[in-house]
Amino acid sequence: MHKTRLANLLNDRHPMVRLAREIDWHGFDEYFGTYYSGGKGRPTTSTRLMVSLHYLKYTHDLSDEAVVMGWVENPYWQYLSGMEFFCHEPPIDPSSMSRWRRRVGEAGSEELLRQTIETGLKLKVIKPSELRRVNVDTTVQEKHIRHPTDPRLYDRMRERLVAAARREGVVLRQSYVRVGKRLLAQQSRYAHARQWGRARGCTRKLRTILGRVIRDIERKDERPSADTENLLTLAKGLYCQKRRDKGKLYSVHAPEVECVSKGKSHNKRYEFGSKVALAVTSQGGWVLAARSLEGNPYDGHTLQSTMDRIVARSGTEPEHVYCDMGYRGHDYEGECEVDVGRRRRGSIAKSLWRWMRRRTAIEPSIGHLKEDRRMERWRLKGTLGDKVNAVLSAAAMTFSKLLAALGALLSFLLAQLVVRFALRSPRRIPAAAAG
Repeated sequence: MHKTRLANLLNDRHPMVRLAREIDWHGFDEYFGTYYSGGKGRPTTSTRLMVSLHYLKYTHDLSDEAVVMGWVENPYWQYLSGMEFFCHEPPIDPSSMSRWRRRVGEAGSEELLRQTIETGLKLKVIKPSELRRVNVDTTVQEKHIRHPTDPRLYDRMRERLVAAARREGVVLRQSYVRVGKRLLAQQSRYAHARQWGRARGCTRKLRTILGRVIRDIERKDERPSADTENLLTLAKGLYCQKRRDKGKLYSVHAPEVECVSKGKSHNKRYEFGSKVALAVTSQGGWVLAARSLEGNPYDGHTLQSTMDRIVARSGTEPEHVYCDMGYRGHDYEGECEVDVGRRRRGSIAKSLWRWMRRRTAIEPSIGHLKEDRRMERWRLKGTLGDKVNAVLSAAAMTFSKLLAALGALLSFLLAQLVVRFALRSPRRIPAAAAG
């Protein structure tokens, strides 16, 4: 079968071709080689292929299946992944990307972010002076779950417990399949009709049914498996939790979800997911650090860890950090000067006030991360999925900005060549005008 060389298909001036030649792929091989056993088992998939697929996945907001199928159709994507000839078949099964993310974890994802920053510095797209001033803020990345309500949680937990009992061969007195489905539908209709008393009655019945199933399994299954034991623990917590309790369960299949309230009138009052700490340069909008936080901590208590990640990713410590008023009483103890946003009172230098006003430039970056880089409704599993998704979104943000910067530079150079050619070429004067 005749194979077509990618060099015959591509434009050497294309931004992705130039960026593919500048990224330190050998550094990726050395770093990720520690995650695999050399010379044992089947040959591993190319590290460059897996890294490039994740860059493209988050840059273009695609699923694993969509990015693999798009790779087959796009020669520039294949060149980025290190292919010499054009391939007509998918290089891997999409499930390999999920296994690779679980293996490399958060540390491996941060390596993708670090390499993009180093590539930007090497190409002089990111100026070292831009790393001196950093804006820091937190946001919420929402989990892809249904809006939590007590009736749905009771019925969903009852379904999971019944399925677990069947897997272990436990015969329950009653599964409440039809009864639970009917009560959940009735509760929804009563709530829609604003018949709150009847709706609360259906909710109480669903909770009572959940308690019966829990007690039935505990009586008949003396030695439950680890999965069933964890599920029973979650079910008991759900059965006993009250409205004002802390550490509540908001999703059966994603118990790590937290309820975060940002206290802003123009946003959603409550968001269900995990809080993410971000650090973006004041000039240029380059994302230097992103970290998913467990337990919905206070913003000020996350500044020290964010600064440590900035130093680890960029290699330099910023001189000035600008935060909003939610960082009062922060835990940072380094040499960097922290300017907490405040209302303009008294005498503040104009230069300092200008940079403090510039702090709001982080908000568009957060918007792009959510809308275009898969931070809005992410689907990765568990706490590890939360951390990996946040870092890969930041890496894709930097990767896309590098592509845009190289494309703008190419357009500028071409325009300069056209102008120079026009100035050097002799002007042709029409004969009629000369006469």
